[in-house]
Amino acid sequence: MIPLESVVRIRHLFFAEHWKAGTIAAELGVHREVVLRALRSEEFRRPRTRERQTLTGPYLDFLRDMLEKHPRLRSTRLFAMIRERGYGGGVVQLRRVVRKLRPNRREAFLRLAVFPGQEAQADWADFGLVKIGKAQRRLAAFLLTLSWSRALHVEFFFDQKLESFLLGHVHAFEALGGVPRKILVDNLRSAVIERRGDAIHMNPKYLDLLAHYHTSAHPCRPARGNEKGRVERAVGFVRESFFTARPFTTLADFNAQARVWRDEIAYVRASPGGDGRSVAQLLEEERPLLLPLPIHPFETDRVETVRSEKTIDVRFDLNDYSIPPEAVGRDLVLVASIDIVRILDGQVEIARHRRSWDKGELVLDPAHRDALLEQKRRARGSTPNGRLAQAVPEIEVYFEATVQKGHGVAGQTKQLLILLDLYGAEELCHAVREAVSRRSPHHTSVLFLLEQRHRTARRRPPLPVDLGHRPELDDLDVKPHDLETYDDLSNPDSGDE
Repeated sequence: MIPLESVVRIRHLFFAEHWKAGTIAAELGVHREVVLRALRSEEFRRPRTRERQTLTGPYLDFLRDMLEKHPRLRSTRLFAMIRERGYGGGVVQLRRVVRKLRPNRREAFLRLAVFPGQEAQADWADFGLVKIGKAQRRLAAFLLTLSWSRALHVEFFFDQKLESFLLGHVHAFEALGGVPRKILVDNLRSAVIERRGDAIHMNPKYLDLLAHYHTSAHPCRPARGNEKGRVERAVGFVRESFFTARPFTTLADFNAQARVWRDEIAYVRASPGGDGRSVAQLLEEERPLLLPLPIHPFETDRVETVRSEKTIDVRFDLNDYSIPPEAVGRDLVLVASIDIVRILDGQVEIARHRRSWDKGELVLDPAHRDALLEQKRRARGSTPNGRLAQAVPEIEVYFEATVQKGHGVAGQTKQLLILLDLYGAEELCHAVREAVSRRSPHHTSVLFLLEQRHRTARRRPPLPVDLGHRPELDDLDVKPHDLETYDDLSNPDSGDE
């Protein structure tokens, strides 16, 4: 059999260079009949090889019929079906055959044309877990892309909750300089509460945002990602161009990096749907056709009711935030933004804290702690034990020794309070300390030591004053008189002239 390379050479010399068959035979050193056979078109084709018999051969018609009726039937199920019919091959060999036989029924789509300022597409993108202190937070990016210019806004959050979804819209409108007339969204719960066919129950809070910005939202049909293909491609662009191999520090820093990347890379590139102009150029042309921003942005803070029964802190999102002591036991309103946590008692703000994304952190205002300690100090002084403990620091050691001697603490407390009123805190401290050192912790010993100190100092013991019938005198404050006025009275020359 003549090689194909020779056949190609013969046909070139005959049809292109117009050589005669004998000349070609002499040039190539072959018989003239070989040249004539090569010039026949049917001889130029490679002879067909006989089809090799395979284990799947007897089942091809069955497989083709099944795949025609059920195009999505999996190879594993087909393998089980033909094995029951005597197939002795493996599933890998079957998969190769099924891949060729499966009908290609890809759906064709029309390229949708949009006008400037008409439409935007919004979506979430999941970027996995990040470690924030003791907490693991899910990093997600909110993306909103203008369909005409392909200008995009990307902002990272630690969740995909309703408040973050709304805040992403607000920041996107501000960054783009206007509001599109229509937003295509998925059927996520932040936008759609329930859907039955074309009957859609939208999230009321999301409807409030749409009404505030005079725009509308159109949820895509389920499993129809092609309807918002522009934002889907933007998600891939963010993953490959911005997120890959970029270290995560803080959420604020990451969003600042995203804004720089947007301005220096995403907006500088040629628009995929444009005529070679950059995204930034098309955005400048589209921006005047967007709806104007309202005077005030939409309020997106998270609001919930909190209450603390005992401690001066309330729990919110894995962390505790302090409140004033007087607010314990009341129903309070917590208002949380991405950076700040505010706590309101009615309409009055009683606490403001930075928001923590850690886990188990107590965000404490020192003023709240100091107010609690002051309350505790006043409370300790209002009880007999507290008053005695404030006046005599060694009283706990004294009571411990009293109990060991078998004496009652209540009676000792009553008698020591009487001695405190008679002799004062300083004298009582000295007597209690000495009674403990002498191992005689009893109020009679303390009284003996107090009287002994007074006799040694040649001081008369103070007389008890009972003001039980005049309680208003307990708080009487007597201001000492200036004695110089008496000197003026004794001086005869001090009179008026």
